[in-house]
Amino acid sequence: MKRRVAAIAIGAMTLLAGSPAHAQAALKPYDHQDPYRSGCGNSARAVKSATIKSRAHGQVGTIKLMWSGRCKTNWIEIRTGTSMRGSISVYAADGRYDTFRFKAGNGGRHWGDMLWANNMCAWGSASVQWGGGNGGQNGSGTTGKACR
Repeated sequence: MKRRVAAIAIGAMTLLAGSPAHAQAALKPYDHQDPYRSGCGNSARAVKSATIKSRAHGQVGTIKLMWSGRCKTNWIEIRTGTSMRGSISVYAADGRYDTFRFKAGNGGRHWGDMLWANNMCAWGSASVQWGGGNGGQNGSGTTGKACR
């Protein structure tokens, strides 16, 4: 009896491991690649945009959800102050996401890596910080969803 229960439990775990929810986490074409090094950025356009805001300072930057029709990918680009650092995230409706951390510099222009998002919705967010110690400031922004 104990062997049969163990065999059923192992069979159930095997079924769960092969379920569609597990398969969705698999990498897609261009996932986690730089859009400009891959050439996908050459055919890109902004499909959603928003502001990056700070409670104390108002607008401190812009955030754009980019789409490459050639590569069927999305990524996030931001423009903000050159002294700001932070993170950029892009999300696909099937549960995949990518987060890119950036340092101050680059003229305040930063972008994250891509996610393949053909025939599904995608969106993104960014958070920025500047100043040091306890007096540091922060801001954030989120794009709307775009569905392709």
